[in-house]
Amino acid sequence: MPGVGSYTAAVILAAWSYPRRVPSEAAFARLAGTAPIPASSGNQPDRYRLDRGGDRRLNKALHIATMVRMRDHAETRSYMQKRTREGNTSREIRRQLKRYLTRKIFRILTRINALAPAT
Repeated sequence: MPGVGSYTAAVILAAWSYPRRVPSEAAFARLAGTAPIPASSGNQPDRYRLDRGGDRRLNKALHIATMVRMRDHAETRSYMQKRTREGNTSREIRRQLKRYLTRKIFRILTRINALAPAT
């Protein structure tokens, strides 16, 4: 997976621990600190920020992976350009990318767990 190196993978697996710890994608996002929280004021509707709770080490690893993808991954760069044209700030785009990466990692972890033999 682009942007996910050995350090990031190790942190993700350590935070994941075992499948029943995070039963859903939303729970994993909450653990990672990438769950969107409404932060709108009366002047600016539909604005979100990331949850500041959760596993800070996991959040940092996801941040590093997101930054690497923003710099090196062609699909991510085209996504950034598209969102910038729509009027999103770089901070909003980074939040969206971190949430996307969290969702994708959760799906991979649950798929790997389903394929693993029961002990």
